[in-house]
Amino acid sequence: MSEPVPAPVSTYRFQLTPDFGFDRVAELAPYLRDLGVSHVYLSPILQAVPESRHGYDVTDHSRIREEFGGIEGLRAMAATLAGHGIGIVVDIVPNHMTVPVPESGNAPLWSVLAEGPASPYASWFDIEWTDGRVNMPVIGDDTEPVVDGDVLRYHDHAFPYPDTHYRLVDWRRGPGYRRFFDVSSLIGLRVEDPEVFDATHRVILDLVAEGVIGGLRVDHPDGLADPRGYLARLRAASGVWTVAEKILVGDERLPDDWACDGTTGYEALNRITGLFVDAAGKEPLVEEFVRRTGMPRDYAEVVYTAKKHVLDLFFGAEIDRLHAVVGTDRDTLAELLAAMPVYRAYAVPGEPVRAASAAIVEAAGELAAARLPEGAPVAETVEKVLYGPAEAVVRFQQTCGPVMAKGVEDTALYRWYPLACLNEVGGEPDRFGGPVEEFHAFCHRMAPGTMTTLSTHDTKRSEDVRARLAVLSELPGEWTEAVEEWSAKVSFDPALDYLAWQNLMAAWPIDPDRFFDYLFKAAREAKTAISWATPDPSYEKGLRAFVERAIGECGPSIGEFAARIEPYARSNSLGQKLVQLMMPGVPDLYWGNEITDFSLVDPDNRRPVDFGLRAWMLAGDGAPGSPGALGAAGSSGSPGTAGPAGSAALAGSTGSTGSSGPAGFAGSAGSAGSAGAGWSEWDAAKLLVTRQALGLRRRIDPAAPYVPLETGEHAVAFARGERAVAVATRLPVGLERHGGWGGETLTLPPGHWRDLLSGAEHTGRIPMAHLLSHHPVALLERD
Repeated sequence: MSEPVPAPVSTYRFQLTPDFGFDRVAELAPYLRDLGVSHVYLSPILQAVPESRHGYDVTDHSRIREEFGGIEGLRAMAATLAGHGIGIVVDIVPNHMTVPVPESGNAPLWSVLAEGPASPYASWFDIEWTDGRVNMPVIGDDTEPVVDGDVLRYHDHAFPYPDTHYRLVDWRRGPGYRRFFDVSSLIGLRVEDPEVFDATHRVILDLVAEGVIGGLRVDHPDGLADPRGYLARLRAASGVWTVAEKILVGDERLPDDWACDGTTGYEALNRITGLFVDAAGKEPLVEEFVRRTGMPRDYAEVVYTAKKHVLDLFFGAEIDRLHAVVGTDRDTLAELLAAMPVYRAYAVPGEPVRAASAAIVEAAGELAAARLPEGAPVAETVEKVLYGPAEAVVRFQQTCGPVMAKGVEDTALYRWYPLACLNEVGGEPDRFGGPVEEFHAFCHRMAPGTMTTLSTHDTKRSEDVRARLAVLSELPGEWTEAVEEWSAKVSFDPALDYLAWQNLMAAWPIDPDRFFDYLFKAAREAKTAISWATPDPSYEKGLRAFVERAIGECGPSIGEFAARIEPYARSNSLGQKLVQLMMPGVPDLYWGNEITDFSLVDPDNRRPVDFGLRAWMLAGDGAPGSPGALGAAGSSGSPGTAGPAGSAALAGSTGSTGSSGPAGFAGSAGSAGSAGAGWSEWDAAKLLVTRQALGLRRRIDPAAPYVPLETGEHAVAFARGERAVAVATRLPVGLERHGGWGGETLTLPPGHWRDLLSGAEHTGRIPMAHLLSHHPVALLERD
């Protein structure tokens, strides 16, 4: 890793859309300042498909997206934010552009389709030319393309005519170009070419030089031919804080020669989640999952089956291209790809292969050999993808990531889910929790500039959904009884029902349309009954009926279960929030998650955020000298408390009333989903934790040492240097069963300490029951 550069103190992620552009972000500058964030973190801002809701389908690198306000709107927003002390980080997409419909929407691509290898843009795209033409997978039925002047039309597609340097093929055949995962509408860019890098980054780098942009988030570096070289070139050209969207699995580390400040934080997310999961719940929950679904007990077996499935289903073109440069048989290549445990091994052509990279591929080769017939050329294949021709090494590296992403993230995680909060990007769903000491060790080795997160635009479910699900690891018996009751009333697909019950409870209350959209996507990702490529109208109809009946007939009982576990879920929610905001790294908040959010996978997590409600709540937080005083927005939490004029009730709010628990776990005293409320005590507490933690982060050194503090099994505590201490309750159900904190104490570092959440003052050795009497968390600052 290169020398670090000054990092943001914290970031706040916005999902820009055609109806939420730069002007809307600028309007929120006072709110963001008061919340305590140092930088906004914007989804991609270059020109994309006009109606795009995410921005990763870039069509023009030379323009800032018009729907957001264009270059002038960006500059105006930047000036407004700067006036409130807030900088800008942007998400960039170096790996691919979109193949829009009609295709004329991408001018460089249109030129390539019209002129072929002679096009000035031919070097832009990672294309496999065959007789001067590239395969374009769009054909889906017997409709004949129609010539319309100088354009060839097929449904909504359009291609240049009569000079054709393309071949229209069946969409199932795969493209004649590298793509993003299995998405043929996203064509790979060759940013390893300096001219392509310069052309596709000029606008962003000019804005960095201008001072408008102060940080970069790099999307999907694993897709690039040379991630290390790309990041080195980017750092040299920009000189700003940069993080890479790199998925690390298990104990995998970010390559130490990458010129970036860290990752976007999925490894931190999974480690934090593990803190609040009870390892003792693994066996009963796995047993219940296997009994209900008929799936194997062994997650590794499911991962292998899922990878082989997607290799057969999606990646024929990629295997063919890899086979052409490696030269060994296709079955061996497929088995080796299926056995790879990580997204990329980082062998670099022309350089000595690092021992760690060789060990990963060689171990995968041993697994592949055990699954292949005797005599399969496994050793030869491993040799070629590690030490062979440059194209063989690079193509293998570029294919590993898509197979991992589609096989694990988008298939296995929807098939094997004993406890769905563990089924996250980079997560290991068969790893239930872990000792606090492992978390402390993880934090000790973190780079100060790496990003941390709890929710993103790509997470499978929001942080508060995971907080509820984590409770189930402490209540497997009660959960099994509840599912038994609901399943006796309503059932549909054994491979999907148990996932449905988990997420229905954890996202409660949720309307049928939202939940159907989630479950329909889950079914297509699982590919056990239907898939994106193999629709089944009768299955879809049955699934919709299941959703309607599950909510209609079981809704009251599901709501009661959610209310019963709310004190514990709220403790998990506040605990994970405090830990994330105070651990090493740069904490990122996904928009809206400063209060509760019960969203599921995209596009559910990209729904509009009620900033009016959040600003109104924050305005009631009182002066920094009055922590805990959230004004009307959290003092009583009684049902029916009025929110700001026109503020919609918070989608996915808890809807529970009067839950109670052990000391420090007072439940929500209001119906957050009731008319006129729109907030709950849980919301108020989460906002308080967020604001106070972000404020404290501004007052401490970003590189302040992480110092673990000794606790029992039901807490995690650490100091940041000599000024800050964070304490969070963990496994709250078990704590209650043990009768509370009893005589357990925490010894604070020397000095007088003030809890920014309760206002209480402490010194020396403090009874945990006293320290956590107001909230299940404490945030202390030394006077």
